[in-house]
Amino acid sequence: MTDTYYFVSDLHIGGDEQLEHVDFLDELLAFLRDLETTDEEAELIINGDAFGLWEFTEVEGPAKFDALVDSYPELFEQLRATGEEVPITLIPGNHDYELAAYDEYVERLAAYNVTLEQEVSLTREVGDYEVYVEHGMQRDPNNRIPDFGNPYANPPGYFVNRQITSRAGRLSGRGKYNWLKDIQAVTPMTRIPDWMMSNYFYREMSAWLRYAAVPFLLLFNFGLLYVAVFVLAETGVWSLPMRTVEGALGLLGPVGRLVDLFLAANLVLVGLLVAVSIPLYVFARDVRKTLRRFGLVRSDDETDAAEEYGPAGKYVEGARAVFAESPETAVFVYGHTHRVSLTEVEDRVILNTGTWLKRLHRKNPVVGILPPVFYSSYRLNYFRLSPAEDGRVVVEYEVVDKENPSEETLLQRLVTRSPTRRESIPDRTVVGPDAGERGATSESTPGREGETVEERQSGRS
Repeated sequence: MTDTYYFVSDLHIGGDEQLEHVDFLDELLAFLRDLETTDEEAELIINGDAFGLWEFTEVEGPAKFDALVDSYPELFEQLRATGEEVPITLIPGNHDYELAAYDEYVERLAAYNVTLEQEVSLTREVGDYEVYVEHGMQRDPNNRIPDFGNPYANPPGYFVNRQITSRAGRLSGRGKYNWLKDIQAVTPMTRIPDWMMSNYFYREMSAWLRYAAVPFLLLFNFGLLYVAVFVLAETGVWSLPMRTVEGALGLLGPVGRLVDLFLAANLVLVGLLVAVSIPLYVFARDVRKTLRRFGLVRSDDETDAAEEYGPAGKYVEGARAVFAESPETAVFVYGHTHRVSLTEVEDRVILNTGTWLKRLHRKNPVVGILPPVFYSSYRLNYFRLSPAEDGRVVVEYEVVDKENPSEETLLQRLVTRSPTRRESIPDRTVVGPDAGERGATSESTPGREGETVEERQSGRS
């Protein structure tokens, strides 16, 4: 009888051209090989977005499965081998929603010992309790499937991916650096414009133009200070600072005259930027307000809260509803948002299975007005659920080692500080609604690098 379950999600394997490359293929094959040799009564559950079917635009329907098998023969053969020893169950996400729309996929995946459940959610028994599993797209207005199972019932996110993500895969190889293919790693999507501007400036812009602009952009704050000093002197309010600056520059001789010329040029530049930015700011503010009214963008506070606290409130609310309707449910599992987390809600837990895609972390430059830098990293992980001796559920968090890509240019590293490590997710958490005062207990191994433990979220839902 199966009593141990492994959970992964959001692999997003497949897509047009550059999206075909899977950075973590070796690690995924190794994970499946290890699972093949286990002596546990286990099951692997992939809770959505195993494949990037939305990102295929040159083939339609089940022909996309042929494209996957042709591109990743080693992966499918390993699925077949692992599935002979350990049951593998797959539920559709939004990016591979077509799995729920064509029965042919059930037979095709069964040939590789993968059981496709064409359902929004499923449950499993662990110890004395149940585990509720979903992908999570039904709680996302932009990716909710309006008529699950209908091949033509595509949400707005489908059309966004067809026009943006897939096109990024087709165009990525044309750049000086192959970076557009990482568009799926940008979360939230509202930061895609910042990410594209960053990569244009640091990677695609002509080198002579970039390095000509860098001094002005780095010293922009000093330029603003010089403008303030200049205005104070010209209006007769306070001339001492300006005389001090001129005196100091005069002592530097030719170097001082060069600096004075640079500051004068910066003064003109600041003036032009101010003249242009005021009407643009008013216009952009009004457009953003309109988009926020339609729910298409979030405020900065909402974005920061989402990054800090992990799972959005709607998933916590959904989990609470499941717990209330089904008191025997101890664990709520979902994915979709690409943010791995463990959230304790009283004596139960909510798990976000994260993603095996590359992760991007936004860092602002320490000086000037240069574009932000997006640092690349990996967080390959899975959760293992098994029964404790007292019938409660043991939740174990494991990280698959993979070296971060270090793709940042020298300039990017010079103008920013690299991201700091976050608090770790506990290696082991024991949970069960009948645990009394014990509630959910966690144990951590020092030094494990993970994402923030989302205990605070339960108080914010």
